[in-house]
Amino acid sequence: MTCIPINIPHQHTVAPAQSQEDAPGCDLHRRSHAARQTIIHGDCLDAMRRMKAGSIDVVVTSPPYNIGVPYRSYDDRKPPEVYLRWMEEVAGQIARLLADDGALFLNIAAGPDPWIATDVAQAFRSHLTLQNRISWIKSIAIGDRTSGHFKPINSKRFLNRTHEEILHFTKRGDVEIDRLAIGVPYEDKTNLGRWQAARSDRRCAGNSWFIPYETVRARAGKHGHPAIFPVDLPLRCLQMHGETGTVLDPFAGSGTTLVAARMLGWNGIGIEIDDAYAEMARHRLAEIAGGSVSCC
Repeated sequence: MTCIPINIPHQHTVAPAQSQEDAPGCDLHRRSHAARQTIIHGDCLDAMRRMKAGSIDVVVTSPPYNIGVPYRSYDDRKPPEVYLRWMEEVAGQIARLLADDGALFLNIAAGPDPWIATDVAQAFRSHLTLQNRISWIKSIAIGDRTSGHFKPINSKRFLNRTHEEILHFTKRGDVEIDRLAIGVPYEDKTNLGRWQAARSDRRCAGNSWFIPYETVRARAGKHGHPAIFPVDLPLRCLQMHGETGTVLDPFAGSGTTLVAARMLGWNGIGIEIDDAYAEMARHRLAEIAGGSVSCC
């Protein structure tokens, strides 16, 4: 499978804000406002082939899962062999673009076919090394209490799917991460003096991330897109990687990865084939930047 070719992708660039809060109520430490966000309206493979090898520090993305999500400009029900061949091409381009110490955070989920997520991971395995496997917990039940949200399944065979996978790939599996940047305080404060590693009230939170969806009633989803992850997800990925740099999302959708990049002072590049979704992303970025979006 090849995507619809677009000879000259349209680029929308959000200039850095001068001085202001990006997201009211957000208490994240903002490292820099000198970041630039670019939206490329075009085919992801075409756009990535035009980019310089080794120019990307982190990729955070969620590709189509081939489970029939109603996208506007993409058929999400391809024959499995066609879909996986396309994923193999995408994986090759991402691997080419990543810096030697770069990382890919790949969000994938299972549909009616329980092997889809595994098959997609295998396509990337040919090019990159799986370093961490993270469970994104969208809803959790403890005893008789639940927290979070998920899309229920009307089925007599399947359980509701309350988590998705975040696969952390690097080139050789040896990239150091900032575990404490996404850490949690010690419950037992006596550990601060007991363990040599516990020099501050912070410990690794592990590979289960409870990030609930916001409740969305519209069929199209939040921001008009049918498949959008919470901004906390790319925020954690970028914080875990460490120093700021350039992040790419080849399936940008409504621009959530670029919103996270803007909040943390990263340069961001998003590629989106659908003109309406690209426009949504442009509007979201313009709102948090507090200014207009220039086109080039």
